[in-house]
Amino acid sequence: MKFVSELKEKISFTKAFFITMLLIYLLIAFFNFNKFIKIANFFSSIIFKILPVLVLIFILMFLVNYFVSPKLILKHFNKAGGLVGWIIMVLGGVLSSGPIYMWYPLLADLKKKGVKQGFIATFLYNRAIKVPLMPLFLIYFDFKMLLVLTFVMIVFSIIQGLIINYLEDEKVL
Repeated sequence: MKFVSELKEKISFTKAFFITMLLIYLLIAFFNFNKFIKIANFFSSIIFKILPVLVLIFILMFLVNYFVSPKLILKHFNKAGGLVGWIIMVLGGVLSSGPIYMWYPLLADLKKKGVKQGFIATFLYNRAIKVPLMPLFLIYFDFKMLLVLTFVMIVFSIIQGLIINYLEDEKVL
């Protein structure tokens, strides 16, 4: 039992998962080599299909992380309000990247500086729109669906923000 607990401490979940999958594939290769070849061909065809998109995603993520920072968003938001504020929060949510908990301090700071909670809700709603994943989305769906889905998400994020502002008895726009 002590060996198992020591092994758990040394091997992370990611490594354990990788080793497990490798063993499964080796078992498949050992018992049914034709099935293994079929699986390997399928896997490689998917990888080669998605690889250019992954490269584009990493380039877009690098550019967004390099040029857009939370301080930049805060700086421009404090200069604006009304319609411009909604646009900034929509764009900020769309362009934001990284884990959401990293954005909570910025959002709390915005709230302390007087930003209405409807704006914050709009920002959070638009985090679901991921520009770096759009090329991958286009592989599986078409451009019309991408436009409609993005448009609907943006419109409903603003509606949600307006409702939150109204419910908090704040001035809307």
